[in-house]
Amino acid sequence: MNSKPKSLTACRDLFLKPGSPRQRMYEALRAYYVEERPSAQVARDFGYSPGSFRVLCHDFRRNPDPQFFVAPKPGPQAQPKKSAVRETVLRMRKQNFSIYEISSHLKEQHAKGTGASLSPTAVGEILKEEGFAPLPRRLDEERPVAIGPTIESTADARAFSLEPRTFSTQCGGLFLFVPDWVRLNLDDVAAKSQLPGSKMIPAAHALRSCLALKLWGIERHNRVMSLVADQGLALFAGLNVIPKKSFLSEYSSRITHRETLKILAEWQHHLVPGEVLKSDSFNLDFHSAPFFGKDEIVQDHFVAMRSRRQPSILVFLAQDEDGRAFCYSNADIRKGEERGEILNFVAFWKKVHGKLPGELVFDSQLTTYANLGKLDGMGIPFITLRRRTPSIRKEIEALAPSAWRRIELDVPTREYRHPRIFEQQVTLVGRTYRQIFVADLGHEDATVLLTNQPSVRAEKLITRYARRMLIENALSDAVRFFHMNALSSAVGLKVDFDMSLLVVASGLYKLLAGRIRGYSDAQARTVFDDIVNMPADVTITDKEVRVELHRRAHLPLILASELADKPVAVPWWDNRKLRITTHRGAES
Repeated sequence: MNSKPKSLTACRDLFLKPGSPRQRMYEALRAYYVEERPSAQVARDFGYSPGSFRVLCHDFRRNPDPQFFVAPKPGPQAQPKKSAVRETVLRMRKQNFSIYEISSHLKEQHAKGTGASLSPTAVGEILKEEGFAPLPRRLDEERPVAIGPTIESTADARAFSLEPRTFSTQCGGLFLFVPDWVRLNLDDVAAKSQLPGSKMIPAAHALRSCLALKLWGIERHNRVMSLVADQGLALFAGLNVIPKKSFLSEYSSRITHRETLKILAEWQHHLVPGEVLKSDSFNLDFHSAPFFGKDEIVQDHFVAMRSRRQPSILVFLAQDEDGRAFCYSNADIRKGEERGEILNFVAFWKKVHGKLPGELVFDSQLTTYANLGKLDGMGIPFITLRRRTPSIRKEIEALAPSAWRRIELDVPTREYRHPRIFEQQVTLVGRTYRQIFVADLGHEDATVLLTNQPSVRAEKLITRYARRMLIENALSDAVRFFHMNALSSAVGLKVDFDMSLLVVASGLYKLLAGRIRGYSDAQARTVFDDIVNMPADVTITDKEVRVELHRRAHLPLILASELADKPVAVPWWDNRKLRITTHRGAES
């Protein structure tokens, strides 16, 4: 029996109101290309957004084939992996195994070449399809016996024991820092800085714990959990176990910027003059440590490594020019305050050392012309750059060739040793400075040097500013080894406190490198890889703590240094002496 014929309206609606997506696509493109109706009108009539319809037209022009309107073949209706293990999943659930236990069992069987591996989510989907309800939450003692992480004791100095014993540690090289710690009496830094402490973890023990993790170059502070059972790390700190990540977060939050400055000041008071800080000339720079969380307090700053602005912590750092060690840091800077941070460093240096810095070297964006005037008024020599504004570019281009003079830089290894210079005096914010245009340095544009040192030779000024790149190298090393950019850590360690730890740790690495022949100029990463990253066997007796370093290629360098010559009495070990030997136990 024939069905009733459709009306003309219904037939017209089959074309004007298509039911399937592919027909709608066909009718819309036909209206646009054949009927030449406007794109916006076609999109509105057929239910597309203007942008999606333009994309559809673009795709059709790239593939104007009738197959374009053919619906794709349906995907697979079967799930072979689930089907292969469905019976196993149901059998294990009837024995009250959880989805995680079932998934773990399937992975083990798959590794042996049997069955398929399924995720806990896939296992849950099978059980839901078969009508199984979720298992009720069980107590730990009701769960099947399985191997898991150990539960270590809570850090407590009162539980620290020096009973005779022998154990192995992955952090054997960490004890190489103990002689300098004792010699400089760095425990006194915690007391004079008024760092917080408790009966369980006194201030000195907390400082040693935090610095131990920084010296060992742990990338994320939550990774301390992988070393929480290492007895050597705990022995270095003078605790029964190293504090866990929750303590690090809580402890750093109690330290304000005032205590951070005290740490930096006391650290420098305890240093032997000329040992780490070997000059009074400093390289200054900012570093933006990227922040990947969501916090309205963190502001956007330019991040050089990503060439864009993003939420980050702005850190100001000062580096000694000769010793190449960091001597000042500040991560407690808000937008609008960064240009005046150079004056805060000057005030800090004068308060700690009783004198002004001998020379400051920095780039053009570190501070303002007004602050340059303040530095000049205090009699502090500086070297910086000026931005190449359009007016300065025109001035450089207008100079006659005879106005330039050729000089020679006393840097034999430099490729561009004979630049051209042009000197003049300029007045900025009411003060007169010496300005030097430097061309032929390997850059397309001339460099504009600005200084308040009228009598220093231009060759020396140019060479000194070039050495400012040392702080860039040190920042790169700090990012790679001390992990300045590790702000996505699960531990909310206060960045300002972390930067003060970086200053102290970099100084300790400089002291250690100076003891090892051939490593005096090495970066911290190199010293760690070659010297510090060394396991050991530790033996505690009634009179000493003997650290027997395992044999490594660079071990003879350690034994040839003074580190293995004289045992050192360690106060937090009840004055038992630290003796560093080889793995065979032969004393050096």
